[in-house]
Amino acid sequence: MSHNRYEHITDKEILERFYGDRNNMWLGILLQRYTYLLLGVCMKYLKNEEEAKDAVQQIFLKAITELGKYEVEYIKSWLYMIARNHCLMKLRDKHVIIPADGREDLPAEESDHREMADKEKALSVLEDTIEELNPEQKTCVTLFYLQKKSYQDIVSITGFTQLQVKSYIQNGKRNLKLLVEKKLKQS
Repeated sequence: MSHNRYEHITDKEILERFYGDRNNMWLGILLQRYTYLLLGVCMKYLKNEEEAKDAVQQIFLKAITELGKYEVEYIKSWLYMIARNHCLMKLRDKHVIIPADGREDLPAEESDHREMADKEKALSVLEDTIEELNPEQKTCVTLFYLQKKSYQDIVSITGFTQLQVKSYIQNGKRNLKLLVEKKLKQS
């Protein structure tokens, strides 16, 4: 069965079909759509093509298992998070040691790992901090920045006015920045 004939169907519709009949064919279509994205994410972290290909296969298996248990609304961002977490676990399993002191004296590979660890820490803090925003700001910031929705899309989804959406995004972004800076200083 050719997956190309399903190009016109959105990810959300395919997920709905999967949750409706639990046919793994629908998951196969979704995973095929994001194979290159996942490979790119894995290459970014693991820096080895064979390891990245193996990781994508393991991510596919995990996705098939997890999607059977939980209903996911936004498959692309969910798959990205699964891939990122998988790669970070692989790096931890390799016992990659990231020195706490200056990175300028480190060899390039260790410097890359240090930089990646810093980014991961910031991302982790950001993910936790989004939860602290008020519900309106959290919804609008998530839809706008993480799901790349337009103002009009957000108006349609939430029922807020366009002025409210812009305000929630602007205030949410400012509050998020302040909260993240505060948490990073504390750690």
